[in-house]
Amino acid sequence: MRFSRSVLILAQLWVTTLIAAENPQYVGRTVCANCHQEENKAWLGSHHDLAMEEADENSVLGNFENSEFKNYGITSRFYRDNGKFMINTDGPDGKMHDYVVRYTFGVYPLQQYLVEFPGGRLQALDIAWDSRKKEEGGQRWFHLHPDEEIKHDDVLHWTGPNLNWNYMCADCHSTNLKKNYNQQSNSYKTTWSEIDVSCEACHGPGSSHQAWGEAFASGKEFKVKDKGLTVLFQERKGVAWTIDQETGKAIRSAPKTSHYELDVCARCHSRRSQLTDNVTPGEPFMDSYRPSLLSEGLYYPDGQMEDEVYVWGSFMQSKMHQSGVTCSDCHDPHKADLRVPGDQVCYQCHMVDRYATNTHHFHKQEDKGASCVECHMPPTTYMGVDARHDHSFRVPRPDLTVEMGTPNACNKCHGDKSPEWAQKQLETWYGKSPEGFQVFASALAKSRSRHPSAQHQLAALALNADHPEIARATAYSELSAPSSQQELMLLQQGLNDEDPLIRLGTLTAMQNVPLQQRLIAFPLVWDDLRSIRIEAARLMAGYPREQFKPGQIEVLEQVIKEYIEVQEFTAERPESQLNLAGLYTELEQFDKAEVAYRQALKLQPQFVPAYVNFSQVLSNRGREKEAENLLRRGIGKVPDNATLHHALGLSQVRQKQLESATRSLQKAHELAPESSRYAYVYAVALQSTGDIQSAISVLEQTHKLLPDDPEILFTLATFHRDAGDNSTALDYAKKLQALVPGNPAIEQLVRQLQAPE
Repeated sequence: MRFSRSVLILAQLWVTTLIAAENPQYVGRTVCANCHQEENKAWLGSHHDLAMEEADENSVLGNFENSEFKNYGITSRFYRDNGKFMINTDGPDGKMHDYVVRYTFGVYPLQQYLVEFPGGRLQALDIAWDSRKKEEGGQRWFHLHPDEEIKHDDVLHWTGPNLNWNYMCADCHSTNLKKNYNQQSNSYKTTWSEIDVSCEACHGPGSSHQAWGEAFASGKEFKVKDKGLTVLFQERKGVAWTIDQETGKAIRSAPKTSHYELDVCARCHSRRSQLTDNVTPGEPFMDSYRPSLLSEGLYYPDGQMEDEVYVWGSFMQSKMHQSGVTCSDCHDPHKADLRVPGDQVCYQCHMVDRYATNTHHFHKQEDKGASCVECHMPPTTYMGVDARHDHSFRVPRPDLTVEMGTPNACNKCHGDKSPEWAQKQLETWYGKSPEGFQVFASALAKSRSRHPSAQHQLAALALNADHPEIARATAYSELSAPSSQQELMLLQQGLNDEDPLIRLGTLTAMQNVPLQQRLIAFPLVWDDLRSIRIEAARLMAGYPREQFKPGQIEVLEQVIKEYIEVQEFTAERPESQLNLAGLYTELEQFDKAEVAYRQALKLQPQFVPAYVNFSQVLSNRGREKEAENLLRRGIGKVPDNATLHHALGLSQVRQKQLESATRSLQKAHELAPESSRYAYVYAVALQSTGDIQSAISVLEQTHKLLPDDPEILFTLATFHRDAGDNSTALDYAKKLQALVPGNPAIEQLVRQLQAPE
């Protein structure tokens, strides 16, 4: 069959069009700006535009006119040399060196500077420029860790892994960034399409949309879905918010049925770990990233931000999110600023004559207390000068400050007053202590303090669909190993939940489940989201292969391979090497596990988890002396780490070096007196040497710190009994009985102690 030349040309054009639609490429902002001039104008000069720039006269804000900054005995100098911006400061060897500033990083309220090192590394200097106005305390150099001496061999030193741009920062400050880390050469070949956060960072590669636009402008047909856009933001399209006169709050005209916008924003505005270099806007957030839950150290038990967690995790807790509010309802994504200034953005949806009144906030209009933002989005300062607002939109809860020490907005302003004063003031104004939407603090606080009621409260939180999904997911993640079929069914319910955060949180809890019971997690190796299926595969890695049906093993092996690829993507981090070592241990590939452990310690010689886990593997394989030597090496690097001393003590116990073991366990207890586990093991060691009174003394001190710890109470009761003091033993047993009612072992202990001698 013959085709005319014109037909062949048309066929070739059709194939080209199809390829353009299916494999869109990044084209750059100037192409976008040809049609989207207003958006481009708004973007110019924004924080996204200035996220990262070549260091030059226009971009550098800091004082490089031979200025100096002194910190812990080191005088750093900022100067210029032949048009270059230079820094003389301490390097990775502890000596002073001259460095060229290659890039600026950020613009306000601070600006950092990037220096190039061998192996394609860019490092962010930990001396930053305060770019605020002078009258606000700015226009000065300052250190990101002003109260701590950071020496050259510390992981927090500016030349170390925690200030490495390629891993820590790059993905969020440039467009189409590819980290390109090579584990064999321990080097990077990091690339980007545009140095800053440009159009395609959020909208995705634009070549198909460009082709559609050009065809449309010339009157030609270009058949492609969604005008060739990689991601179509339509959450706000055709939506209206109507003020409910009764509540004074707005109601969305139609439920939100997609979350593209939130997923795109979450990529950078969340505390998360990246799983792959192949990230395209529009893909589900949790396919390329694993977000953090409301974990201890990151969030307070009531969900307020504690560490630098950005805003996604807070917003996910909010009633705003539950009601269908999206990021761009409040923020102009092109200006990277509020749509309207200050509290006016709140009054878009909240009736002014209901909420901007003294009867609502009980403050003078000019006071901070009259501000929606100050009360419902209290700021926390990070990086020395950067005040960031909590996006959970919660009511102030000084009653929780009284109960569990969480911060509250009232005392952030009234620092000279007590939380009790603030609580009483709210009760006077409103007739009670307000609760608000986030009411899960008790469950998470009890979990963190290991209170006997924690399991019950966590289960109730996990099952309650009225609570934010991220809080429920956190509750699932903190559940202990199931002790009944009912508790196992609770985990099964979490694994089957439609919300991916809850599935992820439940998989975290499954780490505590015995291997034979983990089979309930196996179906999740088919999950659509990478962050979930690789976690399920990791949990199932050690499961006996003969118990799988035909075809299942192949799927599991494929997802385990994907898990390994994710860890190798971040192979420059000791945490990833630790994950690989754990997986290889589960697979009984001990040689590979050992290589990964040693690599983790090579990358970070102070990485405590690698010493502890590796020593346990060595011990299990009959290499106890090697395990002991490894732990001693770790103590040499991190001498004041309680975990290392405790692990060394256990190793010495296994070697029957009881005197040395007791000293090591004592050191662990002294370094971490708040740890009930270390206190218990040390007390048992003392008791085994015959010194039961010293053992009781250790437990008594720990009981004062942790009055509700059941293990400490039970041990105190039994030790006092063994010492012949049944009366004191019974007092402790009854305290435990009140905390854990109905427990057979405790009930039996009480009966024994009450029985006449």
